[in-house]
Amino acid sequence: MRKLTYFIACSIDGYIGDPKGDASSMFAFVDAEFLEYLKTEYPETVSAEGRRLLGLDGLENVHFDTVIQGRGSYQLGLDAGMTSPYGHLREYVASRTLEVSPDPNVRILSGDLAAAVRELKAEDGGLGIWLCGGSEVAGELIDEIDELVIKTYPQVYGSGMPMFGSGFTLTDFTLDMVRAFGNGAVVRKYTRCPS
Repeated sequence: MRKLTYFIACSIDGYIGDPKGDASSMFAFVDAEFLEYLKTEYPETVSAEGRRLLGLDGLENVHFDTVIQGRGSYQLGLDAGMTSPYGHLREYVASRTLEVSPDPNVRILSGDLAAAVRELKAEDGGLGIWLCGGSEVAGELIDEIDELVIKTYPQVYGSGMPMFGSGFTLTDFTLDMVRAFGNGAVVRKYTRCPS
């Protein structure tokens, strides 16, 4: 069974973006040390354009071969002219408004998202599935998330887009790993507790 991992960046107070979803202030913390970590541990989470610009095109995927993102997250790539922002992965976009994919590598998930994810998780072989964002998609998939990898940047937003856009759902996870960086960023990995 493949795992669904919500690998996400957030502020200290748990927001993945400002009220409009903008998280560009967090990019200031992607320094040489943090980039080296991403390059060795999670190279597949760097966009295709980022990989090209940083000379990382040849790096193999370590944890994921599939990415799922919400319509808002995907729109950021479209606005930058990228119809397949993670072309080195199988790309899925959860959307009720985007009817036709603008790229042959991107599949649109418009029906039962949890059922589609269960099908992907049941596939034989391969690496894991990366839930890239956003908030509402994560809220809808909370029961399917096996791992959390949270990149916390030393900023307080006060309000904005929460990690999980859902009603109250108590879900327990176990802390597996913590890595602190010189710039104040922290990466934590959690695994879902057995039911």
